[in-house]
Amino acid sequence: MDFSGIDLAWMAWTWQTAVFFAVIAGLLALLTLLALRRPETPRVGILRIPTTRGDRLFLTLLGAAFINLAWLGFVGPSLEWALGLSLLYGAFLFRFA
Repeated sequence: MDFSGIDLAWMAWTWQTAVFFAVIAGLLALLTLLALRRPETPRVGILRIPTTRGDRLFLTLLGAAFINLAWLGFVGPSLEWALGLSLLYGAFLFRFA
């Protein structure tokens, strides 16, 4: 993707930040469509609390933030493995929580 033609200087954004927020907006739109087409009831998983898709998305984003912050603190600025770990965490949470 080439974002060089988009001027994001008004808020000092980088293209990575724009992609991050676009992905979150896309996930929220996807969850909205899923809720309209296939409503769900909360389910109880390993967390022992009733969670919906939105709850699991929130917990995944929160956990991914902590995983990436811990990775930055203990390993360094190379976040490819932290991204993979965050994706595995999210898949685990959506499957078992």
